[in-house]
Amino acid sequence: MTRARILITSGPTRQYLDPVRYLTNASSGRMGAALAQAALDLGHEVVIVSGPVSVTYPAAARVVDVVTTDEMLRVAGEWFLQCDGAIGAAAPCDYMPKQVSDQKLSKNGSPLQLELIETPDVIATLGQSKRDDQWVVGFALETDDRRFRAIVKLEKKHCDLIVSNGPEAIDSADNHVELLDQQGDVIETISGDKPHVASRLIHHINQRLIANRKTPHQ
Repeated sequence: MTRARILITSGPTRQYLDPVRYLTNASSGRMGAALAQAALDLGHEVVIVSGPVSVTYPAAARVVDVVTTDEMLRVAGEWFLQCDGAIGAAAPCDYMPKQVSDQKLSKNGSPLQLELIETPDVIATLGQSKRDDQWVVGFALETDDRRFRAIVKLEKKHCDLIVSNGPEAIDSADNHVELLDQQGDVIETISGDKPHVASRLIHHINQRLIANRKTPHQ
């Protein structure tokens, strides 16, 4: 069996407004942890680049902690050079304040106006930089037109496969996903607890992206 070194991004990121306040989301890291365990169970090596989470990752995985989206992009990019593929299970904060205060913002009785700018797209950057022998699997969390938006992201981020799910997946023990191939066709619709969903996703990743490739980590 072909063994691979897999990079998994997991959890949320934080974008600070001042030294104590930040923008983030409720991503728990459960999906990333489940994917890591499923990959380890098949004998693969796993590197997890994770934002701040309370979940416990598998002991056999290498875990690199980050906080901001920029940090996740930098660290994931460094590790991706040494990996065969990447799975983008993280939910990086998509926006950050244009200006960050170096002092705590105090109440003054007036509305606080924030100007937000987009953060870099971690998986799109990895997808654009991948070598011919590398692969990238993305996640698309959408509230409406899920399959259509997932297909758009699949193409935009240069992914080999993409997982479509919804906001109910955030900080939940269960998930309901569609796994789409590069043509936008549904490979499998999967429902259940996250370890079950992860096991099925890793099964397809293993069969479609790993098993028939010669990797430098065999």
